[in-house]
Amino acid sequence: MSIFVDETTTVVVQGLSPTSQGMYHGKRNRDYGTKVVAGTNPGRGGEVIEGIPVFATVAEAVEATGASASFVSVPPAYAAAAILEAAEAGISFIVCITEGIPAHDEARTYNRLVQDHPGTRLLGPNCPGIISPGKCNIGITSGDIALAGGPVGIVSRSGTLTYQALHELSQQGVGQTTCVGIGGDPVPGTNFIDCLAAFQEDPDTLAVMMIGEIGGSEEERAAEFISEHVTKPVVCYVAGVTAPPGRRMGHAGAIISGSQGTAQAKMEALSAAGAVVAQNPTEAGVRMVEIVKGLG
Repeated sequence: MSIFVDETTTVVVQGLSPTSQGMYHGKRNRDYGTKVVAGTNPGRGGEVIEGIPVFATVAEAVEATGASASFVSVPPAYAAAAILEAAEAGISFIVCITEGIPAHDEARTYNRLVQDHPGTRLLGPNCPGIISPGKCNIGITSGDIALAGGPVGIVSRSGTLTYQALHELSQQGVGQTTCVGIGGDPVPGTNFIDCLAAFQEDPDTLAVMMIGEIGGSEEERAAEFISEHVTKPVVCYVAGVTAPPGRRMGHAGAIISGSQGTAQAKMEALSAAGAVVAQNPTEAGVRMVEIVKGLG
């Protein structure tokens, strides 16, 4: 199985025009086998671009195609409105790759979803998206580095390390059930715990790889959840061990306050929770391969 998306997921790309990023990545997702059934663009309703019917609104796209997921690829100033438009149209899973959305827009949008659209899940913003190898790919992850039919679920805050985790495992012949890039912004729509809980419930996911970063307390919260609720092996890597003290690094969410949010504190919490903690991404892949082989 997979989590959040599968071969039945139908996708509307928000922000579709002939030269847009939505068109580029939407076509790549479709070529992978994802059921991209529609696009939206207020000024191009009624057009067909590269075989994809375009509608003026998400509501029209849902009514015509029954789309269940959306891929938001619009500029930061319009992203919050696009997310809410999708939710109001009945979309149950929204992937937003847009980077640079103001934090107050993210917080307001997240709260609106929780209060008014509890049946809608947002992945992102500022994330690479989600791939269930061989079934569905929504976002910017290359399908070439994923391998279907394996037992490992991946969840990562880092986009680049999401790709490395996929590649490291695939090179060793270890496939993945689903890989989720949650992004590194301060207010993610989907967090580590959401994904860990879903992987715990998925019978085909036998082990989980979790990749964190410095800043915030999400990894510590995930460690507590692993200790109390996750019975499957978890391999972790936390980026930022060599980050200079007191310096802001990388994503907007990579803010350290005192000892809270440091890579070392996160690694210690995860290790105490029973996770296998690697010192670098390659070691994380090696340790996961060892665990999978031990599962038989």
